[in-house]
Amino acid sequence: MHICFLTNEFPKPGIAHGGVGTFIRNLSLELVKFDIKVSIVGTNYINVEEYENFQGINIYRTKKHNLKGLIWYNRAKSINQKIAEIHQKDPISIVEGTELALAFINKIPEVKYLIRMNGGHHFFSNAENKKTNPWKSIQEKLSFKKADHVISVSKYTAESTRDLLKLGDISIHIIPNPIDVDLFKPADPKAVVKNKLLFVGTICEKKGVRQLAMAMPKILQAFPDAQLEIVGRDWIDPNSDISFTEYLKTFITPESKDHITITGPVDLVKIPEKIASSEICVYPSHMEALPLAWLEVLASAKAFVGSISGPGPEVVKHGETGLLADCYDPDDIANHVIDLLGNKEKALELGRNARKDVLERFDVKVLVKKNIDYYRSIAS
Repeated sequence: MHICFLTNEFPKPGIAHGGVGTFIRNLSLELVKFDIKVSIVGTNYINVEEYENFQGINIYRTKKHNLKGLIWYNRAKSINQKIAEIHQKDPISIVEGTELALAFINKIPEVKYLIRMNGGHHFFSNAENKKTNPWKSIQEKLSFKKADHVISVSKYTAESTRDLLKLGDISIHIIPNPIDVDLFKPADPKAVVKNKLLFVGTICEKKGVRQLAMAMPKILQAFPDAQLEIVGRDWIDPNSDISFTEYLKTFITPESKDHITITGPVDLVKIPEKIASSEICVYPSHMEALPLAWLEVLASAKAFVGSISGPGPEVVKHGETGLLADCYDPDDIANHVIDLLGNKEKALELGRNARKDVLERFDVKVLVKKNIDYYRSIAS
């Protein structure tokens, strides 16, 4: 069997990437252990075509196109040419991508085309109460029309997208995102910095980092030595070129200023030590599809405060494996953090329960088998 993933986000040294890239990396590394061939096809960050074999995974990066107005056409042309070239040498069984990925893909008759929902344009536009971009809306609808099969990382994402795109009664298989429990695991308790809080994620509105910063004054009233580290890549508004990090700083009060550190992006391999040094991780996202960043914390047996919104309850069992706050309410976020900072044993118990739950439901070694069974069922 030969799986071809369509993504520009497969991790590349020195380049920030999102959760989809991490998911494909985790899954692909396990697939090749079962003698399943894996190819990654996506657009490069520079005007050069590149090939790399990473631990048995064949990664093809087509050169970046900059001709305004025709970028989408030239990118699609390059991607289609590369897929055809790969298929001719080593027949592809399944081509998989996210919600928009198949819009301009030329279908090969003997190949199955699969969309794996990770939260598409309609999904997040609706979550943020924004109007959909007409061009992206067309692409997403066209992409679903080309899909032979659909899978989703959470029930919430599946049913929300079904309603928004009027997909009717099509079958949507559910397999959660997997986590590498060997990379993210319990660390030496001595590494913990007392009353340190951690946020990891893109620094943007939908990740809830602004509300977290606004929660700090109340947290500091209860724990004056609390510190918050914010780790992640900045989001730049494409319409105004305004940095969200700079916007975020306007919500940091004078009394909080010396208690909040904005670190910026770090490599995936350094995230475990960031988690290890923290007492509590706080990721109050407004919406997620199924957040890998949450699973990284839970797998590390660390006390966690997430968001009640969207698929939050599918990932975190409130009061058992973590706490879920109202992501729009800084006071509620603060109350949950204060609760855990003031009850160390409760925090430790939640962390232990979280690790056990992840091993049962989200371990990549468990989920790779479910993915392989699903791939075989649709390829046949």
